[in-house]
Amino acid sequence: MMRGLKAVMMLAAMTLTAQAAPGDPQASDRKAQIDGFVATQPPAPILPGVIPVLASPTIHWRVENPFRFFTDPADTEVHRATYNALTPQERAKPVLSSERALSARHDEGWAATMYRKTCWNWVESRFECADKKDYINPTEHTVVVELKGLPELQSTSTVECEWHATARGERRLRGKGMTQSCAEPMKFDIPYPDGAEITVSIGGAPAASADIRVRDLLIAGMGDSFGSGEGNPDIPVRFSRERAADYGKATDEDMTGFPVRVGPWKQIGDKDFIDENARWLDQACHRSLYSYQLRAALQLAVEDPHRAVTFVGVACSGAEVVPGLFLRYKGNEWVPRPPELSQISAIAQAQCGTEDAPMQDLPEAYHINGKIPDLQGGLVLRKCDPNNARKIDLLFVSIGGNDIGFARLVANAVLADESKLKQLGGWFGQVYGPSDAISKLSNLDARYKSLNRAAHNILHIPWDQSDRVILTAYPALALLDDGKRACPDGQAGMEVLPDFKLSTQKTLDGEKVADRLNANMKKAAGNYGWSYVDGHRKEFIGRGLCAGFTDNAMSVADDLRLPRKVAETWVPYNPADFQAYASRQRWFRTPNDAFLTGNFHVSAGVMQKVLKLESVSFVQVLLAATYSGAFHPTAEGHAAIADAAADRARQVLAKYGRGS
Repeated sequence: MMRGLKAVMMLAAMTLTAQAAPGDPQASDRKAQIDGFVATQPPAPILPGVIPVLASPTIHWRVENPFRFFTDPADTEVHRATYNALTPQERAKPVLSSERALSARHDEGWAATMYRKTCWNWVESRFECADKKDYINPTEHTVVVELKGLPELQSTSTVECEWHATARGERRLRGKGMTQSCAEPMKFDIPYPDGAEITVSIGGAPAASADIRVRDLLIAGMGDSFGSGEGNPDIPVRFSRERAADYGKATDEDMTGFPVRVGPWKQIGDKDFIDENARWLDQACHRSLYSYQLRAALQLAVEDPHRAVTFVGVACSGAEVVPGLFLRYKGNEWVPRPPELSQISAIAQAQCGTEDAPMQDLPEAYHINGKIPDLQGGLVLRKCDPNNARKIDLLFVSIGGNDIGFARLVANAVLADESKLKQLGGWFGQVYGPSDAISKLSNLDARYKSLNRAAHNILHIPWDQSDRVILTAYPALALLDDGKRACPDGQAGMEVLPDFKLSTQKTLDGEKVADRLNANMKKAAGNYGWSYVDGHRKEFIGRGLCAGFTDNAMSVADDLRLPRKVAETWVPYNPADFQAYASRQRWFRTPNDAFLTGNFHVSAGVMQKVLKLESVSFVQVLLAATYSGAFHPTAEGHAAIADAAADRARQVLAKYGRGS
């Protein structure tokens, strides 16, 4: 290699001499610089039978910020560097492996420092970056280029490289070349979509060139709480190491010695208390950076150095096909400015970039011959003109569970038969038995059919490319390792409220309904040509609600119990030591986990004026244990779903010439 490098240098010197004008002092200086460098290199031995080969340098390049949703390239680089550090075995499940590596380095979760540096304007509920540029339709990408293949050059800062960028279609080099040490990377703003040619010279002699064109994907995500990341706030609640709270009585049991959040609050529910709420990328929808839809898009961005991803995620906890996707839905938490648009309208508006997607009265096609009464007459949605709309490369969808009332079916399985909460309406909802949920399955296909029409007619996904829509299955909630038995009767993971008591038989009945739901989803995907993802379901077996320990736990993460303060001592551990994003056996949030992660409370005013209850009440505990994401996947669970979704996404992208 050393002899090859000398040959390159001497070739450069001869080229320089041949091209230089007589008496050019700069050429003589550059030749002397090269001669001096070559002379300092030790001779390389020539082995018998080996013919020296001239070194062939190449230009390597990568998009500086491939996940454009993050406004700070350093945030994206955290994820890319984590992925690049994975072993070949870990890359079989790259999102899950990365999540575990990141959680080991970030006690409060990696999203805490990133969630406010995105192109989601959480105040205005729209996609908008801080620089006010068109997020949806980029005109250029910054790329980082390096000269590889000549390690001797990169080990010294004395040899300089001259770089040029030529936009595609231009015949001449643009402006003066940029010169710096060959050991240092160079950055260029590459026009999109046309790209540019990058050339590098050493001592005036061409050394390498590269044709650079970034592949930018538009990936959208819509759906319900399993798509939003419910249960995994970007900033979880922090708990006091000393203070404890009393919540009155529930079912004649004293609710004393409960963990309570940090802060200068004086009363549960006062302003200082509410100011310490968990924080979300979108507060109303409980949408976070841990969502499987975002994680899958992020993985597709960081694994390919020549790809960029523009991500548009609008999933919202509690959404159904009708209220949520088609009709406005205000979300799961009270905020001053809830979402103004339905999810279909929000994606349509995003497709238009900085242009307006006008509201349009839609034909009668979406109520499917009256099977969806709420969509009959007066349905108005935003729709971007097809000439202005950016094409969607992938559309991740998680929907159907709320349409059959699955949360109410779960409530039936985890509430004791004598619980008065079974009669509680409003937020907790009417409790369903299996027959109630099954009766709603018959209406689900009409909703999927309507969604399919919207995906093509409103969001402009071509009819012959329906597999760009990727529908994900729901994982099993409480199956043991054999995939047949369910968690045993009892309160493991849910003693936060005395009313919670899991029934094994009701849980198995609920799992059968979930199987029928997933079967219906798979059938609908087949009917409409969508991609269907269910490979992650087997990964959840043995990782349900009761995966952990109720005594002698080896770690806080795998302890299913809720800490309580008894005689001035926390048992079994101090709640300040709970880490929401530590790796653990269970991939579903238990009610205890939800209390210690999201800890959702409402203000004292809402308790007194709306619920007609005291500000300190067991209802606050109920909300903190349910509306904080109980019975939803953990960040590891979302990562496992993301791996399965990304696997299918790669196949779809490759089919349409957009793969790596």
